[in-house]
Amino acid sequence: MRTSLLQGGRALLVVVFAFPIVFMLISSFKPDAQIFADLSSLRAVLPVGELSLDNYRGVFDRVPAERFLVNSVLISVVTVALGILINSMAAFALSRMRWAGRRVVLAAIIATLIVPFETFALPLVWWVNKLPWLELHGFQLQLTEGWLDTYHVQVLPFLANAFSIYLFYQYFTSIPVELDEAARMDGAGWFAIYRRVVMPLSGPAIATVAILTFLPAWNSYLWPLMVVQSEDLRPVMVGIQYFFQLNVSWGQIMAYASMITVPVLVLFVAFQRAFIGSIAAAGVKG
Repeated sequence: MRTSLLQGGRALLVVVFAFPIVFMLISSFKPDAQIFADLSSLRAVLPVGELSLDNYRGVFDRVPAERFLVNSVLISVVTVALGILINSMAAFALSRMRWAGRRVVLAAIIATLIVPFETFALPLVWWVNKLPWLELHGFQLQLTEGWLDTYHVQVLPFLANAFSIYLFYQYFTSIPVELDEAARMDGAGWFAIYRRVVMPLSGPAIATVAILTFLPAWNSYLWPLMVVQSEDLRPVMVGIQYFFQLNVSWGQIMAYASMITVPVLVLFVAFQRAFIGSIAAAGVKG
């Protein structure tokens, strides 16, 4: 009886959380008039009535959606790949190597979690506008000033992440130190231990950090709005404001929202088990 009630409660939660997503997907195939006509009944979440791909075709006619998608994929993939490398190496140094002041450094890193991004967004804009960068002009490298309106300004400021470092740190401390000692007896250095011993055993942590890094990179809106002016460099989230200017079409909005939501859902479903396993391991260890 208790098990059936628990399963019923879980099913109800699934329905509650899935309802907006189902409504969005179904509405993306309906014209605006039918979307509003179906709101008062269950037809709003049922694939009935006049269904077509007109809204999706309208999205690509109204905005350069394919360019926005390519930009977001590029920015997110690079951020995830470099973020895993940088944060895991930092966590390895804090968890496996012994050096003076490492606990103070770890405490300082964790303390940054309480600082919201909005508090340092404007100072960060000022700094990235002053930082140098090497650009290729013809066959010569030239040093320029300012990162605004570039791809790297949307990636580099967010590579080091305190929560990712903490997750890796917690997971690395659960791996027996004896493996390091055995590897060192075989002549392995610290980088070899990191690459050949620790990282191959950290699949769940890597998957979790990948998800938690991908989500804010894909959903980034405020930062690109502040530092990117060129339409060719904008990510998908900035593109949604195009639909609220003239002639608002809710069907196209639902279609665009579906296009930018599905990749996130696919990523989470693909790494769901590893994500849950890593969070559980970090919670038990912590």
